[in-house]
Amino acid sequence: MEPRTDRILVIGAGPVGLAVAKALKDRAIPYDQVDADGGVGGNWRHGVWNTAHIISSRRTTEYADFPMPESYPDFPSRRQMLDYLESYARVFGLIGAIEFRSKVVEVRPVEANLWHVRFEDGRERRYKGVAVCNGHHWDRRWPDYPGQFTGLYMHSKDFKEPDQFRGKRVLVIGGGNSACDVASEAARVGRSCDLSLRRGYWFMPKTLFGVPTVELIRPWIPVAVQRLLLKAALRIVVGPYARYGLPEPDHDIFEHHPTINSELLHYIKHGRVQPRPDIRRFVGRRVEFVDGTAMDYDVVVCATGYHVRLPFLPDGLVEVKGAVPQVYGGSMLENYRHLYIVGWAQVRYGFGPLVTPAAELLALMIELQDGLAHPLGRVLKAMGERPPRSHLIDPHAALRRMQRVRRYFPLLAWRAKRALDGPPSDNPVLEPAKPLLNRPLTVY
Repeated sequence: MEPRTDRILVIGAGPVGLAVAKALKDRAIPYDQVDADGGVGGNWRHGVWNTAHIISSRRTTEYADFPMPESYPDFPSRRQMLDYLESYARVFGLIGAIEFRSKVVEVRPVEANLWHVRFEDGRERRYKGVAVCNGHHWDRRWPDYPGQFTGLYMHSKDFKEPDQFRGKRVLVIGGGNSACDVASEAARVGRSCDLSLRRGYWFMPKTLFGVPTVELIRPWIPVAVQRLLLKAALRIVVGPYARYGLPEPDHDIFEHHPTINSELLHYIKHGRVQPRPDIRRFVGRRVEFVDGTAMDYDVVVCATGYHVRLPFLPDGLVEVKGAVPQVYGGSMLENYRHLYIVGWAQVRYGFGPLVTPAAELLALMIELQDGLAHPLGRVLKAMGERPPRSHLIDPHAALRRMQRVRRYFPLLAWRAKRALDGPPSDNPVLEPAKPLLNRPLTVY
């Protein structure tokens, strides 16, 4: 058993894990960092196809403290993103502290508020705490339809090269960003491509009026006004979705993650992508749809998303409702010290504006927890914090919230430290109280 009880273990060296490591290093908090892959980058290294480009723009994806090169286009490629993340890790001196090809298979609480960590190769260590930054684009979610498809049945996670579709009849299931990107790739090289949609989506072009769409939204514009402006722009630039054979959205803008894609509507109008309704069943290579039509396909791609899962933690330790871990302050549990579930939320656009200040705030929370007898998550709960209700994050509201927490952090720390005066059952600060800021303290 290797004791590392003076430090935090950061699991994952993707965009979020790197930012957390930098924040810990900046505040001289001892840490180790591990990643199951052979280099930094997370999903950009192992989880996207070679011809992928970012959905959000360069300026809404770059770290707040590390701008992307001016030579990068508005929508950098996978290779450029990987180069950028490697450069971030190199410039801030993070590479040397990362143990690559070190897969964590077990993290469990033990006595003295420590965490026992076991690796795939059999190594075991004990840490003061663990920051889980393992991402949420790896545990494939599969649809459940009657019958069996006997052609190539794959998840969008397993799409790596357009040549996988060359000359094939392709059906893509889903209407999110991955589904539309994969359908566009199939439209270029496949014999045909259909897109099966269970419901209506908001399809937005990547640029409007020559500017990346995500950059048109200003922080001071209320969400209701943002919706009105985007709907008006889409009506002018795109027109009714019915003209493309697409169902109208069954929800308002931002209630679900919008689909940002300029190619899908283009390929529909060119006859290279054919919208289809939901699937009724599979019969060999034939797919029957709920409208009574049927088609034969060579490949079915399930772009149906991912589960949020923490496989190395004991069952039930972190409750996950849908895609939302039930945590306080965006990352902390009520009954355990120094376990942080980080980066599970999805922002309406790139991670850049939020991940740096969020990681810095997390480092402050770790320092605060060191001086508390009670789990900080329990203290935050008593101060009015509640688990988040959705995995979707309004970036502007989240940034304002983090700025407010930073501003009032001394007051938060003072109130939290009052918990040291007595056991939880006897201490007023641990009784339900008026929220400190009248808003959740969510970090992510």
